[in-house]
This record gives sequence, structure tokens and C-alpha cells, in this order.
Amino acid sequence: MKQTDKNLQEGRHLTIRIPAELCTCRLDKALSGLLPEYSRATLQRWLRSGRVTVDGRAMAVRDIVPANTLVDIECQAEVTEEWIAQPLELDIVAEDDSLLVLNKPSGLVMHPGAGNPDHTLVNALLYYEPKLAALPRAGIVHRLDKDTSGLLVVARTEAARLQLIEQLRTHTVFRQYDAVVCGHPEQRGTIDAPVGRSHHDRIRMAVTRSGKPAVSHYRSREQYRAHSWVAVRLETGRTHQIRVHMRHIGFPLVGDLVYGERPRITQHMTQTLSRLLRGFGRQALHASTLSLVHPATGKTVSWKVPLPDDILELLSALREDRVDC
Repeated sequence: MKQTDKNLQEGRHLTIRIPAELCTCRLDKALSGLLPEYSRATLQRWLRSGRVTVDGRAMAVRDIVPANTLVDIECQAEVTEEWIAQPLELDIVAEDDSLLVLNKPSGLVMHPGAGNPDHTLVNALLYYEPKLAALPRAGIVHRLDKDTSGLLVVARTEAARLQLIEQLRTHTVFRQYDAVVCGHPEQRGTIDAPVGRSHHDRIRMAVTRSGKPAVSHYRSREQYRAHSWVAVRLETGRTHQIRVHMRHIGFPLVGDLVYGERPRITQHMTQTLSRLLRGFGRQALHASTLSLVHPATGKTVSWKVPLPDDILELLSALREDRVDC
């Protein structure tokens, strides 16, 4: 089935209010922050074609508008690619008329792209519920990295999608992760450091002044000889945020091939733990808890899923290896 540019129907109208924290940004950047489901290139194209207006006046890409300004957007549908439905297994934690809550396994890519044309979560969603083809990204409103496992929510209606996007924008969605890191961070801490594209490697993210605000709160659950099990709560949701933040303070995730380090193998480590650390093929990160305001009922709903087998096996080996400090 054809997937349009964000699956928008021709003539759909949006009205966006520019908040105070974005009033000094150029308009395309402000809109990109407010409408993360649309690419910057798409928004710039609408600006240049006169589809973005204030008081009936067309706006330019570099225009800056005052806080609380209402910006009107006439969306334009463009067919960009074909996403096919595929019968892939989904671990559905909960579902109703508004939402699907899934427990994503490690190794599953979110949506088709370069190097992953199919067999993604989007392909599975389109097979499970073909009507999701009418929504941008088949209803996906936030993402997990390919090798991160755990909870994510998918909207089943446009009204639910818009509400969830607003909750993510205003940081009212509660997301807690479990991670195994190298070293011993403090018992509790907050990492407040902007995250953006690395100036040295555009594929990687980094803590950088030009990045977007990013805040992570962590607490130590257990400490071992050279590693720790930590819980991390996201206040914001930047790309690779936990991986970048924990690396930034000196405690990279076990198994992280992009932001990690070589396995910390100590002299008296058990053979089991040494084998697991050397062969752990993904970042030890799991989205374990998710809470949000239900778009239909207005009530707070929460879900929690257990740790996957590979992280449980790693924690068991770390406990066996642990010595009193």
C-alpha cells in the first residue's frame, strides 16, 4: 500500500501556536520542534510554496515569529514510498480503540528506510491493522532504537495521535528505562545536557551546545564489581539520549557499539560473565515502564514489562561475580 508524505490528505489544515521557548527560532526550526512527525524538508517545502501563513501572509523559512503567534498550515500530500504489510509477530501488551501498546524486541527496526526496506515494525502494524495506513508512520508517535527493547505506544486514530504528540512535546509522558552501564555512577543524579548531531560524525549524536535541551534522571539499582544496573527516567526524548548522556558522564552502556567502550574484563571475573560481556551484541537498554494520559478517557494509564532474557542473564552473571567492596 502506498504511504504518502506523512499520509496527510490534501487540504488538511493545522493551526499551531508558537510557545515562548521557541519564539527566537527561525520558523522552520520552531515548526520542526512542534511537529516532529514531519520532516524539516517537508515543512520547508510548505513554507516555500506559501502553505504556511500568519494572518493570511505567507511566511519564509527564516522568519521569526513572536511567542503565542498562531501559524496556519495547509498540508500537501505527496506519495514518497511504498510500505507493505507483512505478517510479523507483535507482542501486544494492551489495546483499545485509541491505542496499541507494544513490547518491542531488540533487533526490530521501527520503519522502512535505507538498509531496511521491510520487516520493520511499520510493516507488522500495517498487516495487523491495515487502517493504520491512513495515519503518519502508521500511528507511531515515538521511537526506540533498533537494539533497544521495551514499551512503546502506537495511536490508532488521528485524534489519539495528535494528543499523544502533544503529551510528548510537553513532557507529560512518563518513560523509565533499565540499563546496565560500565562503572559506578552516583546513587541518584540528573543529566541536563543538550543533545544534537556530532560535529565530527554526522551519524552519531553528542552533547553539544547547538543541540536540543535534554534531561535524564537516573538512580542506581544495583552495583557490581565494575558495572551497575540503573533506572533512567526521560524528561525529554532526544535521539539516543540515554546512550549519549550516560557516555557523557563516564558510564557508557554495556554492549553499545556506537557510544560504548571495550568490555571491562577484570582479573577475577567469572568465565560466564566474561563470555557474556564479550558477546553482548546490543546496548543493554530496555524501556520497562510507560505512563500517559489516555486520549479518550483523560485518565492516567500505565504499563510495565519485565526485562528480556538477555539482560536478565547478564544481571544474574553480574550478581554471581559481585564481591563485597
